[in-house]
Amino acid sequence: MDKVRIERLETQAVIGVYEFEHDGPQPLIIDLELETDFSRAFRSDDLNDALDYDAISQAVRAFCEASRYALLEALAGGIIRLIQDDFKVDRVGVLIRKPQALKGAVASVWCQRTREEMRQS
Repeated sequence: MDKVRIERLETQAVIGVYEFEHDGPQPLIIDLELETDFSRAFRSDDLNDALDYDAISQAVRAFCEASRYALLEALAGGIIRLIQDDFKVDRVGVLIRKPQALKGAVASVWCQRTREEMRQS
């Protein structure tokens, strides 16, 4: 399986379990790992047979900015569903960092699911 990685995608979201976290958006840094088969793209050299990194980045950014979640885990699940619904990706891995969540450290969550695993959850 072939992979595309989009690293350090900067966005923001209203996210958190504490009331003060709902006052406004907080910065997030997201890494995506997308698995698919690029065999057709090897031959065609056509973007339609590959993954459009820009379109994926814009979709994830817009999704995060419009979202309201308590948990990073729930946001990660939403991102996985979004990518699998809108793009030809077999497995999605997402790392979300919330740099302002902890003092002196960076909180993060890593989630990874195939299409089949998402149908079962």
